Amino acid sequence: MRIDLHTHSTASDGTDTPAELVRHAAAAGLDVVALTDHDTVGGHAEAIAATPEGLTLVTGAELSCRVDGVGLHMLAYLFDPAEPELARERELVRDDRVPRARIMVAKLQELGVPVTWEQVARIAGDGSVGRPHIATALVELGVVETVSDAFTPQWLANGGRAYAEKHELDPFEAIRLVKAAGGVTVFAHPLAVKRGQVVPESAMAELASAGLDGIEVDHMDHDAPARARLRGLAAELGLLTTGSSDYHGSRKTCRLGEYTTDPEIYGEITRRATGAFPVPGTGGRPRP
Repeated sequence: MRIDLHTHSTASDGTDTPAELVRHAAAAGLDVVALTDHDTVGGHAEAIAATPEGLTLVTGAELSCRVDGVGLHMLAYLFDPAEPELARERELVRDDRVPRARIMVAKLQELGVPVTWEQVARIAGDGSVGRPHIATALVELGVVETVSDAFTPQWLANGGRAYAEKHELDPFEAIRLVKAAGGVTVFAHPLAVKRGQVVPESAMAELASAGLDGIEVDHMDHDAPARARLRGLAAELGLLTTGSSDYHGSRKTCRLGEYTTDPEIYGEITRRATGAFPVPGTGGRPRP
């Protein structure tokens, strides 16, 4: 089985619609794909309806968190999307995205970049606006060559010249909320140092004690030493280890299935989840 547990659609900052994403996942030879848009489940219904036969969809989200001034992302899988407390927190984060993006646009303008809010809003479309949309605007303007090049201290990285904070969950509270909604939590790309400051290993240990299920190890932003360290840390802390592409369509260079999760780990994630279940594709036929 080929299993990719971290992807994004136009419901947040990807370039594939949810329907396109599941079709592309099947075409890439995946057996299982998770849709984990930032702080939203808005793409789930479309993805479920379009999932081809032979592909299984795992519903999820990537939650924006912050601890001790350091931002981090928490992948949440197979939770009940209607659970009110978690839904309310996702809404608070989403509602803060537009004001935050406007602040970053203003900061870029102060730095002499001729970016406009209208340009960023056009790029974001109906998605949950975020830094990748602003980074895409910088690419369009020729300020940087790639979206990844915008995530540096010079521009949009955590603490960068044009960075602005937004409402974010405390990760310990995120774990509690996801668990209460029947879901499973995995710390996304925990050693992605190119994105900015990362949380210390002591904090990872505290998160594990609070009920964190796993950490994302095989990821494009982790080099070989980082992956080895994370595998050792996971073994020490009793955490599951996952691998995934963090696919964003054409917005990033990563390919669907570039990194994958071991089937046994996937099986354990589904066993732990009680809020929702993986959805086997029907090829668009009505579900019984």
